[in-house]
Amino acid sequence: MTGIPRNGHGKAPGSAGEDSPLGIHPVAGRRDLEAFLRFPWTVYAGDPLWVPPLLPERRAALDPRRGEILRRGGEAALFLARRGGRIVGTVAAWRDPDANRRSGRETCFFGFLEYREDPEAARALLDAAEGWGRSRGCVELYGPFNLDYENAYGVLVEGRDRPPALLCGHSPLYYLPTMERLGFEPARGDNLAFELRLDRPVPDRERLARLAEWSRRRRGYSIRGADFSRFEEEVDRVHDLLNRSLAHLPGFIGWERSAVRDLLAPFRRFADPDLILFADKDGKTVGFFPAIPDLNEVFRTCGGFADPLSTLAGLARLAFRSRPRLPGDRFPRTLLGRPYRCVTIKSVLVPPEHWNSGAAALLFDEMLRRLEGRGYEWIDLSLTSADNPNTPVLAERFGARVYKRYRVFRRPIGPAGAAS
Repeated sequence: MTGIPRNGHGKAPGSAGEDSPLGIHPVAGRRDLEAFLRFPWTVYAGDPLWVPPLLPERRAALDPRRGEILRRGGEAALFLARRGGRIVGTVAAWRDPDANRRSGRETCFFGFLEYREDPEAARALLDAAEGWGRSRGCVELYGPFNLDYENAYGVLVEGRDRPPALLCGHSPLYYLPTMERLGFEPARGDNLAFELRLDRPVPDRERLARLAEWSRRRRGYSIRGADFSRFEEEVDRVHDLLNRSLAHLPGFIGWERSAVRDLLAPFRRFADPDLILFADKDGKTVGFFPAIPDLNEVFRTCGGFADPLSTLAGLARLAFRSRPRLPGDRFPRTLLGRPYRCVTIKSVLVPPEHWNSGAAALLFDEMLRRLEGRGYEWIDLSLTSADNPNTPVLAERFGARVYKRYRVFRRPIGPAGAAS
């Protein structure tokens, strides 16, 4: 497994001495960009919990022709921190005019924030991001987000007993206190990852089934799987549900339709449509509850597809872990190696007018029924906000427990020359 090294104090082995001069430099050219993208391998070498990011995916995010946010008018600047000629940290500062227009607030987002245990480097990187945002009229720093709003965002607050599930991140122990020392405050409620075991009885299972049946018979809800042959229509439904179901959350950033499509498209190759659940009522879609295999079980062994050899090995592992579905197949299947242990659920979307109607319980009950006999040991439910009035309560009622917690931060951008 690839990863990154730290000794008992959290320092990366061989780090440049803190008495060496520190400089912050904009990324200029392909060589700098590759160094920027590959720097995390230096921070996390030897960390058994780290799942390497997929380099092709990150290159695409930073490409003005392919990156979702840059493609629709966003802008970004990348910075390297060097000490004694060696890279000791990275950060990206970026703006999303669409998100700022919707929120009515000029925000400078930051992400790709990685650094050795070097407080001066962390301060200098975030000051560089702040200066870039200030020059564009921004009033706050907000992040970390890696030029999207869904993939591996936030700083890990608790939960270091296992690697993260798909689309969840990981960070060293020293990141959290560093953010706090640098004047950042939580931007919203923490984002929670829940574990629900499938290899033991689910508490209140009979009560859940009764509530689901009541919702089906008395309220008129029905459940169906995804129809990938009508993918664009399904994307429209998810886009609508995302923005209506989550608009009440503090700090919510509305979704563009193109971003939803980009997020969903890759999973068509691996997802079982029978586990991508929609709730319908009176001919309209009013709920979404998707489950897919935790691909991080494979990605953590693939080196981020960082070179041709790891790319071939990674693709082979994906093929060996799951084969194309055939009529009557029950996912997951294997050719070589073991099945996936975890299935991950990233969203339960029910708009406010359908809260307390049993729709969410019906989706949950149906998912448990469809997962029976498919070989999964546990469900990852991630990430949901602690501010969400429904999802954490529902998860805990039926035996789920929080196993990871992430935090997103904000800091006001002061006038030029103000101490940070």
